[in-house]
Amino acid sequence: MLRFLTAGESHGQGLVVILEGIPAGLALDEEYIRRQMERRQRGYGRGGRMQIERDFAHIMTGVRHGRTLGAPIGMTIENKDWANWTQQMSVTPIDEPVKVVTRLRPGHADLAGAMKYGQDDVRNILERASARESAARVAAGAIARRFLEEIGVAIHSHTMSIGGVWAKPASPISWDKVEESVVRTADPSVEAAMMKTIDDAKEAGDTVGGVVEVIAEGVPIGLGSHIQWDRKIDAKLAMAFMSMNAVKAVSIGEGWEGANVRGSQYHDVIDPVADPSRPWQRQTNRSGGTEGGMTDGMPLVVRFAVKPISTLAKPLPSVDLVTGEKVQAHYERSDVCQVPPAGVIGEAMMALVVAEAFLEKFGGDHIEESRRNMRAYLKTVGPRNVARVRGD
Repeated sequence: MLRFLTAGESHGQGLVVILEGIPAGLALDEEYIRRQMERRQRGYGRGGRMQIERDFAHIMTGVRHGRTLGAPIGMTIENKDWANWTQQMSVTPIDEPVKVVTRLRPGHADLAGAMKYGQDDVRNILERASARESAARVAAGAIARRFLEEIGVAIHSHTMSIGGVWAKPASPISWDKVEESVVRTADPSVEAAMMKTIDDAKEAGDTVGGVVEVIAEGVPIGLGSHIQWDRKIDAKLAMAFMSMNAVKAVSIGEGWEGANVRGSQYHDVIDPVADPSRPWQRQTNRSGGTEGGMTDGMPLVVRFAVKPISTLAKPLPSVDLVTGEKVQAHYERSDVCQVPPAGVIGEAMMALVVAEAFLEKFGGDHIEESRRNMRAYLKTVGPRNVARVRGD
């Protein structure tokens, strides 16, 4: 129902995005997408590349006079750094020799990719394996996010930890404060400590990772399905988040915590229905808004762990791809910490998964049809007696 593809290399001419399945009639402009992409470029610990790029997704297809057509939406994102790489990344053959990369980086796609695709120059792998591709994801996710806004879904993220420094945010979270924070934390008391952790790693020629939480509010009950493994909303979320660069663990709600407590301490008690317009409220949301592979009407919560970036200013010992001899790993200009922008990328992936699940259930070739179908369904969601279930 909803799918996207990206293309492009880190230092190539640019990125290409195709998003298919967005209904017709959705108000959309390039400025909305630009704001989301600009959020991805911010964050303490970012490298020099973000000083070069000014990401902007140019809409080429699928939108007319500010409204989607229901056709595939095609976008291009220029790589301004391409001007410095025209010989290295030339599409056509060149006469001059180019510098090859053969020193493998532990933790990157270098070795496995070179073996799989039969390469003797790691640049043929690292260019596409770069997190630069995430700019295209944010562009696609921005459109899905715009669609979800029309049906009352809001998506946010915040940094839970960086380098072992954990936040303890107050409830409710002030999302405005998160946006103002250079590390995107909801706990101002740990912001300085998180920044120092990044600074210390930079001084040591090292990198740090962390944990991020993404929350989608207003998601209707019943998205996804328990019927087959690949239709479970948990499975789709896990795949989407695990597909992000450097992500090594994903939890739906308090997934890991649940392994250490009894059921009576974990499961979310259902409150009696006092307000028919807001049925099936829970006293807690430890399950992260899903049960049995379906959304349960509570906020959808995904937490994911970002490993330290594998490109180190003081490289690890490694091996040369061609000679097999011991060398120091390759160094390519890189961030020290990518946890803050990872939250924005996670929001994009959340938006794409929720929008896909919404369209799977409610369909709609036009945005108004999607809304009507959802409103009709929500009228049926609530306490029901035996006679109503049987249709008597």
